[in-house]
Amino acid sequence: MFGTLTESFTNAIKKIRFHDDEKALTKALGELKKSLLKADVNHKVVKELINQVQYKTKAKGIGKDQFLEALRETLRELLEVGGNKGFVFAPNPPTVILMTGLQGSGKTTTTGKLANYLKNKQKKVLIVAADLQRLAAVEQLRQITAQIEVELYEDEATENPVEVVCSALEYANSKIYDVVLIDTAGRLAIDDALMDELEAVKKAANPDEIFYVADSLTGQDAVRTAATFKEKIGIDGVVLSKYDGDAKGGVALGLSSQVQVPLRFIGMGEKMEDLEVFLPDRVINRLMGFGDIEGLAEKTANVIDEKKAKQLTKKIKKGKFNFNDFIEQMESMKKMGSMSSIMGMIPGMGNMSKALKDFDFDNSQELKNIKAMVSSMTPKEREDPDLLNNSRKQRIAKGCGLTVVEVNRMIKQFKNAGKMAKKFSGKNGMKQLQSLMGQMGGSAGGLGGLPR
Repeated sequence: MFGTLTESFTNAIKKIRFHDDEKALTKALGELKKSLLKADVNHKVVKELINQVQYKTKAKGIGKDQFLEALRETLRELLEVGGNKGFVFAPNPPTVILMTGLQGSGKTTTTGKLANYLKNKQKKVLIVAADLQRLAAVEQLRQITAQIEVELYEDEATENPVEVVCSALEYANSKIYDVVLIDTAGRLAIDDALMDELEAVKKAANPDEIFYVADSLTGQDAVRTAATFKEKIGIDGVVLSKYDGDAKGGVALGLSSQVQVPLRFIGMGEKMEDLEVFLPDRVINRLMGFGDIEGLAEKTANVIDEKKAKQLTKKIKKGKFNFNDFIEQMESMKKMGSMSSIMGMIPGMGNMSKALKDFDFDNSQELKNIKAMVSSMTPKEREDPDLLNNSRKQRIAKGCGLTVVEVNRMIKQFKNAGKMAKKFSGKNGMKQLQSLMGQMGGSAGGLGGLPR
């Protein structure tokens, strides 16, 4: 997340070299202004941010530390718009959320992502299919809810969304759901018919909060449409969708202050796991290249079983890490979202997130080859890689459609990875890992010495 914006901030930070040097400050502010405008941050937002950083830096005494502190304070003021952060549960369940947005904004997919996020927090979620305008909307929700194993409420007997919502809420109360997400109809543009229908659904649902899903790819239009929905319907938060496809990304920085509604979540990819909570302090850390360890810990906690993790650590220390363990870890990593998003959370690894933007666990040819190779092994071979002699490797190569050379290379990489993991699991392992991360993060904009 925020690859382009992070690059803008870190480049500006590098311009401050000398204590009490106004020329260096002017140069840094000029670099920051140019980069932010290029990243599609609203020009009024940029002007205010630059003026505030300049004023606060001079007040503290010009220097790199003072510049960083002023930048952090100003970003916090910009992003800390009043209102709830992330997802807030009502005092009495179910928490009812009305999902709104224009057609094509990613509203229905975002509803599924939000349901998946809540399910991972052990909440019982019901999605209500109240978009009866778009023919494919209900079918899309059927597929999404089947994928994430969340219940869908639909009523084929009526074409009135108000009736659907009323009966869905009765059902949710009787079945004791924690959260009800209502997917409403969108239009290609804001019109009276859309607003009248939304007003009627809002009245029937009496939601705890209304989320507006804004398409990041529309740039500043996303800000304008969010402002219009706030004025006509009233919204409590914005979810920015398709952010991974927005090469500029500046809309996220100014949206909250311009609309005066907090940005609650950001959609970072096509998978159901690709939804991140927008928490200003964490976002500021990532923008300034400091990572987001708390966010990474939360992602990890959602997909990794603590008991299994301890067992795995013991196996690694004993050098017993096998192919079954490797495949299981890959499946867990897939649930954490995109690789570029994960790397952006690790301090010093922000440069790598851009290089890994298009890396996908499902579509990586290398990982597909590894899976094919492991599938061609016997259960004993997966448990004990040392059994793999030349004849076994030849059989495996034929079974997975690879050459013996390719099989040898992947087995060698696997064994090297196991040795490295064992090394890092020792007493000084964390220091060694941090040192390695620092070296990789410092390599200019790419994978550095990582094996390809």
